[in-house]
Amino acid sequence: MEIKHFYFISDQFFKDFQDRFLMQNKEDEKRRPCFFAVEDDEGLFWMIPISSKVQKYKLIYNQKLAKNGKCDTIVFAKVLGQERAFLIQNMFPVIDKYISGEYFQKGSNNPVMISEIDSKMIIGRFKRVFALIKNGNKNLAFPDVLRLANLLKEQL
Repeated sequence: MEIKHFYFISDQFFKDFQDRFLMQNKEDEKRRPCFFAVEDDEGLFWMIPISSKVQKYKLIYNQKLAKNGKCDTIVFAKVLGQERAFLIQNMFPVIDKYISGEYFQKGSNNPVMISEIDSKMIIGRFKRVFALIKNGNKNLAFPDVLRLANLLKEQL
């Protein structure tokens, strides 16, 4: 698995790690959601879901901006030429065995990627939010990411 690439998570992960706030896989003809991969300092990969519901998340982003003066938990960037919402608020850790596949461009073997500028911005926001969570501000992510991280570290 490589950072800054997009992946799909196996159904087994969601069976093994019960958390009502994890974004579940959708069972239809398309594999979704897909997740942007980031790595932490302890060898865990963190999956940041992306959403095509940009208008919905822009409203939430603007509400958080008005209330707090900033919003680090939602980032907007282009994926395959389309604006997408990167939901740091829904991030969670994972290890290789729970990756079911990589997101490739249709009709090619090229992995889907985003610009280096957007990657750096998303990774920077992830690091900021994760540091705050580790310092006790657990309400920045919906899933219990510290519990999930500890369970996965036991498997490494």
